Amino acid sequence: MTFMKTFNMKKYFKLTAITASVLVLAGCASVNVDEAVGNANQTTGSFTGGKLALSQTAEQRDAKAKLASDLLSKPLTSDDAVQLALANSPAVQTLLAQSWADMSAASQAGRISNPIFKFERVTFKDELELGRILSFGLLDLLTLPRRQAIAQSQIAQAKVQLSTSVVEQVTQVRQAWVRAVASGQSLQYAEQINTAAQASAELAKRMQQVGNFNKLQRARQQVFYADSTAQLASAQHAAVAAREELVRQLGLTDAQAEQLRLPERLPDLPKDARAPALVSSTATNQRLDVQLARGQLDAAGKSQGLNLLTSLLDVELDIIRSTTFDNGGGVGRAFAKRGYELGIQLPIFDWGNARRDAMNAQSIAAANRYESTVRSATSQLRESYSAYRTAYDVARHYRDEVVPLRKTMAEENLLRYNGMLIGVFELLADTRDQIASVQAAINAYQQFWLADAALSASMTGKPTAVMMAAPAAAGGGA
Repeated sequence: MTFMKTFNMKKYFKLTAITASVLVLAGCASVNVDEAVGNANQTTGSFTGGKLALSQTAEQRDAKAKLASDLLSKPLTSDDAVQLALANSPAVQTLLAQSWADMSAASQAGRISNPIFKFERVTFKDELELGRILSFGLLDLLTLPRRQAIAQSQIAQAKVQLSTSVVEQVTQVRQAWVRAVASGQSLQYAEQINTAAQASAELAKRMQQVGNFNKLQRARQQVFYADSTAQLASAQHAAVAAREELVRQLGLTDAQAEQLRLPERLPDLPKDARAPALVSSTATNQRLDVQLARGQLDAAGKSQGLNLLTSLLDVELDIIRSTTFDNGGGVGRAFAKRGYELGIQLPIFDWGNARRDAMNAQSIAAANRYESTVRSATSQLRESYSAYRTAYDVARHYRDEVVPLRKTMAEENLLRYNGMLIGVFELLADTRDQIASVQAAINAYQQFWLADAALSASMTGKPTAVMMAAPAAAGGGA
């Protein structure tokens, strides 16, 4: 009889263990990080070019190091800068790893808690009692489907958040590249202005020494040189700061930073600006920030009923199997007992009012956050497009009108100087004005490419604001 009871006990616990294993496996869907990264590549393909990847092995890291070395062996274009950041930047790898951690944490929340096995051994005189208890959180079992649905919703949110962060990171890289190239280009022209001003000041000094210039005329040329020297110092620092910003965005080491080479000038303007219809056709519900707000609203709705139940009570189920051995009178007897216990948390001191209030507030906040995001989406797109189109028109105006006119004026003044109709100081002043116009054109090009990157981000992910700078005035002559 004891053997049969022991056999039944083993069978009983085996069945219980199998049942528990099935329930546990039902909530054990692991997070596939490669699939999540692939989803981000698909969603943000125009930003990543499908090159986003998490390096987990030494071989992968070596391959990316070689790619970084190849990219740094030539002047870095905007697209190459993005590819270099995706392959080389620790910040990008941190972003991917943290997203993996967030998705894994969400997946863990959708799993059932492990059961607890308790073993008791109690002796009393000639009796020995062995107790075995297997405890389950019954409420965990009952709410498992709802918690799994919430976990899947949170994983989906984490994927959208990853895509949003990637768009933001790539946009920062593109804009840092634009600023670095433009600042280097501006530095070249600041040096030319300083050289012209230095020549003018030196010539004025000599002419004063021979009596052909008075003190005021020489001071006027000297102050131009002094101003240009200060502007050159500012331009030098601006070039260093912009370059170092790009170095940080690319995640370069000191050795890699020394290898970094940039193009001498910004790219030409595109032949035509983007059509307004193309921008407005971007449905607001396809933007990543709208998708994220919608996911947060769905998750809040799914959590509402679950949290309402768990704020009121908790239930624990204990499956009990105990065996008592009686050795009294020299006769060994065994008695088996089995059953279950049900533990219910009584809402006596805490009725969960504060938790329910917090849940209601979170649901209301999620609903209003979604509505606010949807309402703002079209307005932000219109603003981004206005900044883009204004920057394009201004840059094109400098390219087609201002710079050619300055060039024509410089050529005519050179002819007048050769014909001894104007002096060298007028020629130098005109040269400074021409260079200042080119600098203004560079600033206009920079504004356009910054606005272009911001518009691309606004069409896909969360909006990126660009402050429109006022057009720089062409310098006046001496």
